Amino acid sequence: MSATSLAATVSAPEGSVEWLVDQIRRLREERRAVILAHNYQLPEVQDVADFVGDSLGLAQAAARTDADVIVFCGVHFMAETAAVLCPDKTVLLPDLEAGCSLAATITADQLRAWKREHPGAVVVAYVNTTAEVKAESDLCCTSTNAVRVVESIPEDREILFVPDFFLGSYVARVTGRRLHLWMGECHVHAGFTPEDVTGLLGTYPDAELLIHPECGCVTSCMVFLTTGDLPRDRTHIVSTEGMVRRARTSRASTFVVATETGILHRMRKEAPGKTFVAVREDAVCQYMKRITLDKVYRSLRDGVFEVRVDPEVASRARTAIERMLALS
Repeated sequence: MSATSLAATVSAPEGSVEWLVDQIRRLREERRAVILAHNYQLPEVQDVADFVGDSLGLAQAAARTDADVIVFCGVHFMAETAAVLCPDKTVLLPDLEAGCSLAATITADQLRAWKREHPGAVVVAYVNTTAEVKAESDLCCTSTNAVRVVESIPEDREILFVPDFFLGSYVARVTGRRLHLWMGECHVHAGFTPEDVTGLLGTYPDAELLIHPECGCVTSCMVFLTTGDLPRDRTHIVSTEGMVRRARTSRASTFVVATETGILHRMRKEAPGKTFVAVREDAVCQYMKRITLDKVYRSLRDGVFEVRVDPEVASRARTAIERMLALS
């Protein structure tokens, strides 16, 4: 049998996972592309990406890449952020229906109206917002650096925090600052209750608890820490990147994790031999899961779907995003 015939015999069937991965890698080289994936993406999408991380890490990766094309495996606002930071690059989102329930809770018109009620206030926008909302804001933040961003603002300044109520409540408690909070929430994180977390303590008495600050249970959990109902030395309220770091460095062998379940794949890869338990197995973001290997392949093959931001909006949004990056 010739080498050509042998290669044809052992090649992966068209449309299979192996075939898609091979095609994606080939097209990535041809297009001079980089693939960025959020921690909540499907495992196979994370595995084919050049960089996997949280919103802050992805923004930093987009800002420093020398690729011509950025394939963003995340949700729409994340691709917008990359387009704002990289106006000379092509930013592709494999599925335009990959939205964000939290970003959808506030519009630029609503923010402008709120600002009129609080003239002179500093607007801090969680990165989970549209480019138009970022353009109306003074600073952006992520769950990783929200406390640092708020602490950078003079104490005599009024602060409007949009759009996540639970993250804003957490930041207010940590910093002692009075924040005006927009009543927005992530539909996945809002579903976590204090009982979800405490209910697992009996089953995993030695586990560390990792809780995302967007969770609906976060304020109650902070109170439980002061009353002793949660173990202070084993409870950590951190971003997804903080969760991964903690899993790698902690001596603990078991972790109870309160966030979208996609993070568990990366944690298991980076901390093999340790056990990770989802607080809620149904904590799944259907928007994140819209992006599949097949759609990543189509995105690279056909150049779809390009995400563009109006230059004037992008210019104003870039200021708020770059201030965030400077504080990271």
